[in-house]
This record gives sequence, structure tokens and C-alpha cells, in this order.
Amino acid sequence: MRATIALEDGRIFEGESFGAPGKRAGEVVFNTSMTGYQEILTDPSYKGQIVTMTYPLIGNYGVNPKDVESAGPKVEGFLVRELCPFPSNHAATGPLADYLLRHGVIAITEVDTRALTRHIRLAGAMRCVIAVGEHAPDDLVAEAQAAPGLVGRDMVKEVTCPEGYEFSDGSQPAAGGPLIVVYDFGVKRNILRSLAGMGCRVRVVPASTSADDALALQPAGILLSNGPGDPAGAPYAVREVRGLIGRAPIFGICLGHQLLGLALGGKTYKLKFGHRGSNHPVKELSTGKIDITCQNHGFCVDIDSLDQDQVELTHLNLNDMTLEGMRHKELPIMSVQYHPEASAGPHDARRLFGYFLRMIEMGR
Repeated sequence: MRATIALEDGRIFEGESFGAPGKRAGEVVFNTSMTGYQEILTDPSYKGQIVTMTYPLIGNYGVNPKDVESAGPKVEGFLVRELCPFPSNHAATGPLADYLLRHGVIAITEVDTRALTRHIRLAGAMRCVIAVGEHAPDDLVAEAQAAPGLVGRDMVKEVTCPEGYEFSDGSQPAAGGPLIVVYDFGVKRNILRSLAGMGCRVRVVPASTSADDALALQPAGILLSNGPGDPAGAPYAVREVRGLIGRAPIFGICLGHQLLGLALGGKTYKLKFGHRGSNHPVKELSTGKIDITCQNHGFCVDIDSLDQDQVELTHLNLNDMTLEGMRHKELPIMSVQYHPEASAGPHDARRLFGYFLRMIEMGR
């Protein structure tokens, strides 16, 4: 069935539906990864967004229950150039189309993703409505223009856990391993698996958990997770992060990095089209080492807003020289804008979890 993609600036794209029926609004963005579409679909950081894949063939290895980063897809919609209807992979438990239909995700193939991506790069990420079936394009454009944007909007409350829990990946927790409290702003499962795999006990808490309640668990360290949307839209999270500073070692990832930047007195801003993909080069300033990283964010910490007598810049994005990492000069606090746990993506930066644990040990 024909489907329509209507952008708020009046641009129209068309394709064929291969997911659920219906109509959905969101911010249209693009991801440059060649693989990892199931991890992208289930990453809570994509809540509120309609994802366009730049790699032309999607679905060739199907789906399986291990390649998920949350309980199910979080994207508002999924756009591809060509769908592979017959996957071939030893781990596949079914085709992508069936998975999206089962989870109610609107998905469109036969889209000119190259033209759409170029348009987003020139005009910026913008509000969009996707619809399956016959709809008047002008009506869809009007709906896109009326849809809520992401600036100032709290998306964290839509993806955080309702109550705290102990994470287990099925293995026996390490006896005497350090307890890490993870603030769930939209955490990816592989962050939790990475910590557990290094011998940590992992306790996940909701985004609104007070600093005092988190510290009452007597953690060895605090991890501020990734998540969707504008960090300035969750002032309660900034307040509690500020209350943690100086009271426990802290490691921030993606949205957690941005919230930490705000808590330290900095500012954030919206990037024109964001960083999304598993091929972003980042330079570690202390060593000159270049990591190829997995990224998914539309907002960024403003370098010039940070007090650099207090905060040291540790990583820069080599594509646009935006801030990718920082650490406090006196306190055990570090953060990065990208995803050291990958999923999907290269594992160049997984050593950062080791940095965090060594920082905890040195603090002891």
C-alpha cells in the first residue's frame, strides 16, 4: 500500500508500506549505519523520531531476540530504500517486516532516502508525518507543522523504568563486585550488560530518583545513561545530577553527558541534523587516539559555556569539532557524548568502562 512522508517545510516523499498501518508524527532524522537496524529500532534514544536509514538494503539478516536494546521498538517510524523480504542469517527468527508489524511500527520502503537525507542535511532535522493509505499531502504537511517538536520537551519520562530493579543478564552477579547505580533516562541494555560483564552489580533506578535516594543504596559509582530528546526538557534530572556531584564517582553517557554538562553550569544546544550512526570519528585529546564510534543524539553541550578551570575537555568530534567528552579536574567525574557500549557499532571505546571502574578504585 502506498505511504506518504510529509515534512513541515512542505516537502513530500512517497513509498510503499511494509509495517503497521496508520499515521504517526515525529522528527525525521537519518542514520548512517550499514548494520544494526534492530538495535536502532529498539534504542530508547530514538523516542519521538522517524529514522531514515542511508544504507540502501535493510532487513537482509532478519531479526532475533538478542539484538534488542529495550523491550521493543521505540522509533515513531522507519524509512528505507529497499527492504529485503527474505532474510538469510543463522540467528534470524523472522523477517523485519513481521517484527515491525507485530510491534505496531509504521515502516516505508521504496523511499528516495538519498534525496531525503540530502534534504535533512541542508534544511536540518524537522517535524514530519508519515501515513499509510490515501491522504491529502497538504493536510499531512499541516499536521507536521502542528506536531510538537523536541526542543524543551521531556521525552525521558516516556522511556524511563517505572520502578527500580536489579539487572541480571542471566549470569551470577559477582560476589563483592562494585555496586553501580544506573539512572535510567532511556538506558540501552548493552550498557547494563557491559557493566555486569566487568563484574559489577547493577541497580537501575528511574530518572526522577532523588540524589539522596540513589546514594542511600551505597553505590561505588553512578552511571547516567543515554536517553531521548532535549536535556533541558528534564530539569528534575539536572537537579538530581547536581545533587550527586562530589558525593560519588559519576560516568555520563550521551544524554547523561548532556545532563552532567547542565549540572556543571554549562549550556546545551540543538544540532542541525544530529549525529546518528556507527562511523563517527572521535579524538581522545590526551593520547591523540582516534576511535570510530556509535552515536545517536540531536543535542550537544556548548564547549564555550563550560568553566574550563573546572572541566577538562577530553574528546572532540572530528567531523564538526563538537564536544564528545569531558572530565572534572578535581572530582571523579567523566562523561562522553557517544556510546562506548556500541550495539550496534564498533567496540573501539569499550575501554571507557574500564576507565570508570579504575576511577572508582582510585576514589576508594
